[in-house]
Amino acid sequence: MKRTKDGDPEDLLPLPTAVFHILVALADRERHGYGIMQDIAARTDGKTRLSPGTLYGSIKRMLERGLIQESDERPDPELDDERRRYYRITEFGRRVAGAETERLSKLVSQAVASLLPGPKLA
Repeated sequence: MKRTKDGDPEDLLPLPTAVFHILVALADRERHGYGIMQDIAARTDGKTRLSPGTLYGSIKRMLERGLIQESDERPDPELDDERRRYYRITEFGRRVAGAETERLSKLVSQAVASLLPGPKLA
């Protein structure tokens, strides 16, 4: 993945799988690292589990590239551990995730047309 904080989202494609999963996990709300891991496992029915090393290495690179940012907002201190860091997707990260979603959608459409039985579309 190229090092960039803005510009053309296409320059970062294809995204590493872990990065795409993290962006999807942050698309609807801020989360801390363990929450991101739980979301990914739940979305994939347990088939994708990020190790802490993969997660935090990806987060570090994503912060550098401007895909995500650390959040200053914290939940109620009585409900949270102050050591947790929360992350949110940036506008650039959202554009990159959208471009990757579009790329994957086209790939899946091509695979369906080529690999699955049924009438072929012209």
